[in-house]
Amino acid sequence: MKNKKLYFLGIGGIGMSAIAQYFLSENDEVYGYDLTPSPITEMLTQKGAVIHFDDNIEKIPGNIDYVVYTPAVPRTNQEFQYFVEHDIPMYKRSQILGQLTEQMPSIAVAGTHGKTTTTSMVSHLLAPEVSIAGFIGGIAKNFNDNLVLGHKPVLAVAEADEFDRSFLTLHPSVAIITSIDADHLDIYGTRENLVAAFQQYALQSKTLIIESQIADQIQHPHKLVYGLNENADYYAYNINLAPNCATFDLHTPTGELLKLQLHANGIYNVLNATATIAALCEEAKRNSNVKTVLSDEHIRTKLQTFAGVKRRFDYILDRTDRIFIDDYAHHPEEMRSFITAVQKIYPGKHICGIFQPHLYTRTRDFANQFAEVLSLLDEVILLPIYPAREKPIPGITSEFLLEQITTSNKRVLQKEELLPYLQTHKPDILLTIGAGDIDRMVQLLAENL
Repeated sequence: MKNKKLYFLGIGGIGMSAIAQYFLSENDEVYGYDLTPSPITEMLTQKGAVIHFDDNIEKIPGNIDYVVYTPAVPRTNQEFQYFVEHDIPMYKRSQILGQLTEQMPSIAVAGTHGKTTTTSMVSHLLAPEVSIAGFIGGIAKNFNDNLVLGHKPVLAVAEADEFDRSFLTLHPSVAIITSIDADHLDIYGTRENLVAAFQQYALQSKTLIIESQIADQIQHPHKLVYGLNENADYYAYNINLAPNCATFDLHTPTGELLKLQLHANGIYNVLNATATIAALCEEAKRNSNVKTVLSDEHIRTKLQTFAGVKRRFDYILDRTDRIFIDDYAHHPEEMRSFITAVQKIYPGKHICGIFQPHLYTRTRDFANQFAEVLSLLDEVILLPIYPAREKPIPGITSEFLLEQITTSNKRVLQKEELLPYLQTHKPDILLTIGAGDIDRMVQLLAENL
């Protein structure tokens, strides 16, 4: 069988790049376009991908077998139009992920927040002892990658993204749902439609693992519940949270796992670990590859060595005079979990949060919730809204959001104003928050603060 020649539209996206890497590992030819260079596109180039950064059909090679695209690329893109006009087969990223994961049993992790960390945790607890193909929506620090690929994988682990109903291409043996907060209402219209999509995703799995607070919203013939509640099938208790460390006991249907230790912050990471262990225990019932390695000691050791995910409660500076933490949170409930965890770990400290709103529609739809959560901070700095795939909406700006924040110490700054401001106003704790390109500023801030 000849090697394929593939073209990726939006190759630098976190989900797209994992699939591009997979095909590079298969010795296929990988070409692609993205809007801007990034560490991810640089990594792909080093692995053999040919990438350009201008919307230019002259740079598309001939004889492309098929195109993989992300819905984030606008249909007005000239290259997108070129492929449509020339009848070159085009597949969404989610369709390709669905095809790859159908080749073996799989564990898929969905949720409006928590899915990247949980996917990384599942991958870490399995690999390399179990040969997996893990597709992660972030850079897992244990692997320094968003793709975990063993030799001849026997199990897939996939982050199941609800955006554009992408997760409906997956049919996992075990499905996890961590949360169902209203989000992507530009796609779904209403929260009811979002819940209906999660319901469909759940029913495409053999076993469902779901967080206790949302368990009654989703029906499944083989549903197991996890949480902090004794009514759950899997629940964490005796939880002790300290900076960068959580210890807890875990009840499972077959017994207790005592004195587990996780080097992570926040109660939500204890929940992510509980979901991970539940999923592996359930998969082990039908999968000898998992059952063979899944001892109590294996779980304990692997959990202790979980290093987290870049841009998820990611310590950039951890000094006595300055703490700087970066987080991808871009939904009000994600932000609430992050900010309140920081407050619990560092009581009495002055916390300054820099937030880059992501999407005009999300800012419009959740303005009240964003304002409420940001008002928890001692100081708020807003950057202009990151548009991603969207056109501006009249009246929806960072200034509009700022007006609703009750914290008195608040302002909107342009990116170029940020460093000079922070060099003269030095908070105890600095947070960068958002899913746009705020991460491109992290290194600059770290080097100059």
